[in-house]
Amino acid sequence: MSARQGVLLVNLGSPDQPDVPSVRRYLAEFLMDERVLDMPYAARWLLVHGLILPFRPRKTAEAYHKIWWPEGAPLVVISRRLQAALRSQVSLPIALAMRYQHPSIEQGLQELLAQKVTEIILVSLYPHFAQSTTGTVEVRVREVLAARAPGVKLKIVPPFYDDPDYIGAMVSAADRFLRGDYDHLLFSYHGLPERHLQKADPTGGHCLKSPDCCAVASPAHATCYRHQTLATVAAFARRAGLPEGKYSVAFQSRLGRQPWLKPYTDLELARLARAGVKKLLVLCPSFVADCLETLEEIGLRGRETFIQAGGADLVLLPCLNAHPDWVAALAKMIQRQAG
Repeated sequence: MSARQGVLLVNLGSPDQPDVPSVRRYLAEFLMDERVLDMPYAARWLLVHGLILPFRPRKTAEAYHKIWWPEGAPLVVISRRLQAALRSQVSLPIALAMRYQHPSIEQGLQELLAQKVTEIILVSLYPHFAQSTTGTVEVRVREVLAARAPGVKLKIVPPFYDDPDYIGAMVSAADRFLRGDYDHLLFSYHGLPERHLQKADPTGGHCLKSPDCCAVASPAHATCYRHQTLATVAAFARRAGLPEGKYSVAFQSRLGRQPWLKPYTDLELARLARAGVKKLLVLCPSFVADCLETLEEIGLRGRETFIQAGGADLVLLPCLNAHPDWVAALAKMIQRQAG
């Protein structure tokens, strides 16, 4: 008998409301994930509950309040729109879940299991591999299935950072901005601690061992976030016909004092302004849906940093969200896994 398939879309998640208690619950779940803060449990608990949660939720709640939509958290609202658009192109049950908070992975899987699904196609809505994104989603889905439905099979859509249809959708979504006047395009990716790359390196000796490690062929690239982000930029630049020197890459959202991937976006925004860039476009390919890190960190705070350093205008390019070309690209990825 053929399997009855269903699709589980998973994104990062958001607080239920832009208030301090909701943000505290969200941050507690997020930061206590051992694949996000990869330290021993006791040290992680002390850091999160002793140093972060007493202070950070108020500031983060204020940031969420600035970008909150009448319908709810932008990330969740946009993800639901993507789910609805996919249902018109994929003839399988499609459930939506968030890795942290609601709707939870447990809720998403239960929705599919209630429809007698025997095989699940997992789509982590992150283009690039990282243990703190795609890795933790897969682990959690497997944990829930093992407890509730051990007989259900799992198929996984792999990281799609260089998928031609994904790249084409990004170029299509950015086209109207690229056709206008601008001085520079900055690709701003979510950062990662450098140690995460080295821990994910199956060779044990490639990632970050030389300045050009991402350009030298290696099995490490299958799990190297930095290599995959640079591959996305190269593919986008070729497809869009970007001139050399008119674009660059940076990494945002670092936390703590240990080294993260460089250059850092906030420092690059100021540097570009001081270098004479007046109109700056910023694209955030780590995210397929606009969220706090795009709308507030770049669209508000990043713009202020750029202008205070001498820039004239920073334009945040929208994420793929529910762009028709992105919906079509994702539908094709799902259909390939469905067989």
